[in-house]
Amino acid sequence: MSPLSRTSTFSPANMILWLLNLAARMLARSLNMPEPLVHNTGVFVFAHVQAVETSVGRTLCPIRLLRQLRYLLRSRRRRPARLSRYPSTHPRKGELP
Repeated sequence: MSPLSRTSTFSPANMILWLLNLAARMLARSLNMPEPLVHNTGVFVFAHVQAVETSVGRTLCPIRLLRQLRYLLRSRRRRPARLSRYPSTHPRKGELP
C-alpha cells in the first residue's frame, strides 16, 4: 500500500464534527469557560427551546384552531340575537313617534 492510496479522513461527517468541536472550543475560550460547561449549557438551552416550540405548536395546531372556529360558528348560529324584554318607549334617531 503506497502512501498516496490511503483512505480519506476528510469525509463530510468528519468535517462537520471537527467544525463543531472547533466552534465549541472557540466559544469556550471567548467566554472564559470550560468546554464541557459550554456544551451542557447548549444542551440545556436547546431543551428549553424545544419545549417552548412544542407547546406553541400544540396551541397553534391548525386542526385544533379549525375545531375551535367551528365551535364558535356553531354556537353563534344556535343563539338568536338577543331581543330586549322591554321595548323602548323612546323613538330611535330618524324614527317618527
